[in-house]
Amino acid sequence: MHKLQRVLISVTDKTGIVEFARELSAMGAEIVSTGGTARLIRESGTPVKDVSEATGFPEMLDGRLKTLHPKIAGGILAMRSREDHMRALAEHGIVPIDMIVVNLYRFEEVAAREGARLEELIENIDIGGPTMIRAAAKNYQDVAVVVSPDDYAAIVEELRAGGGALSLETRWRLAKKAFRTTADYDAAISARLEREDCASPLPLDLNLRAAKLMDLRYGENPHQAAALYGARGRGIAGAEQLHGKELSYNNLVDLDAAWQLAGEFERAAAVIVKHTNPCGCAERDSLAEAYRKAFECDPISAYGGVIGLNRTLDEESARAIAKTFIEAIAAPDYAPEALAILRAKKNLRLMRVAAGHDRLVVKSISGGYLAQTVDCAKLERSAAVVKTHRVPSEDEWAAMEFAWKVAKHVKSNAIVYASAGQAVGVGAGQMSRVDSVKIGAMKAVLPLTGTVVASDAFFPFPDGVEEAVKHGATAFIQPGGSVRDEEVIAAADRLGVAMVFTGVRHFRH
Repeated sequence: MHKLQRVLISVTDKTGIVEFARELSAMGAEIVSTGGTARLIRESGTPVKDVSEATGFPEMLDGRLKTLHPKIAGGILAMRSREDHMRALAEHGIVPIDMIVVNLYRFEEVAAREGARLEELIENIDIGGPTMIRAAAKNYQDVAVVVSPDDYAAIVEELRAGGGALSLETRWRLAKKAFRTTADYDAAISARLEREDCASPLPLDLNLRAAKLMDLRYGENPHQAAALYGARGRGIAGAEQLHGKELSYNNLVDLDAAWQLAGEFERAAAVIVKHTNPCGCAERDSLAEAYRKAFECDPISAYGGVIGLNRTLDEESARAIAKTFIEAIAAPDYAPEALAILRAKKNLRLMRVAAGHDRLVVKSISGGYLAQTVDCAKLERSAAVVKTHRVPSEDEWAAMEFAWKVAKHVKSNAIVYASAGQAVGVGAGQMSRVDSVKIGAMKAVLPLTGTVVASDAFFPFPDGVEEAVKHGATAFIQPGGSVRDEEVIAAADRLGVAMVFTGVRHFRH
């Protein structure tokens, strides 16, 4: 290990850099820096040398050309153990660089902005930064590469303990992180620029890079290893856990299902999920009432379930939820009074979720992946077609619109019995649609008389309609498209019920 003598700093994210530079300088390291970073360090009172002074060449081309110079690249790439390398440095007046502290232009931030122009995207592609990072990571035996403010404190602590030197193990860890950083950066650029000329919403290359956020105890079953990958602050994967024991793989899958369904509604909505299927769902003017109505659908299945909410969880809702055993809750926020109530349940996981919209749904299969666009189709009443003699009443229309949103989030074959704003019975994941109809009725606790039925795909035979009418259903909403549509419509007319075709299917496997 050799003592840190020269550090090059060039960062876009200035978080903690003044303090870090001060600590490095206090240990005897010479600081070399660029542009705004150098100015900030100098204004703080820490000695700093401009990179133009180190290279003898001015920064130019609006800052595009700063560090691309042999006196920088050579100082980073030279291997201290090679006598010929060190002679070359001496011959050309190049001073070795022992550490670089570099992070990159915020390309992803610009790319995420609505309406970002191609010129903006191109201008925010960093060139010198990735070059230095890769050079330092390649020569990790002699050069430490620091790409994140998160590492500053630990590095300072180790330098103090090690007499101004970092261990090989630390430099190797930092190098691997550096290569991940440049790989992620290049992947983000490639994926975003591809969208500029691609008419298809599906990428030519599927980029599945994501940071590991946490190891999980196990997967769906104890003999399976598992981890969570994603981006902090975005969706369920990046949600903030406010309370409760560690999350399981199954918790996360159910939380995502509940959160996605809750997001379908404009009014206050509560969703209760068990094994990825909703066993309760309701929308009302208040969140507490929505939860109570959701719970009424299937109180037995709700035990040990997962809840998704689309409003800040308030005290009244918390008191209602606290009456039964719930595994986890996903909500956009929690009132302090609600947190106080729910934190009394030590095993209840409370997740604060920020909205995040994915463009693709990706699933793994043996040997590859399947990708599709997100199912964001909304029901427009004006686009739906009434196929029966009887036209739905206004109450039936409202119930069908609600049931259609729920059916979209039930595993196929999906059947949902509902009244206006409340699920009454759910039949999920059966091999035949008529069996889903029967199970939805069997699971119902509330009366089915006067309910409507939503079917995620067409009724292939009249039997599903006939079975639902036996239990009291009066109106049906379905995509249509079966070769036996006319038989199904005729059965509905014979039974005196209303039927609407949407022309849109909502399979979920």
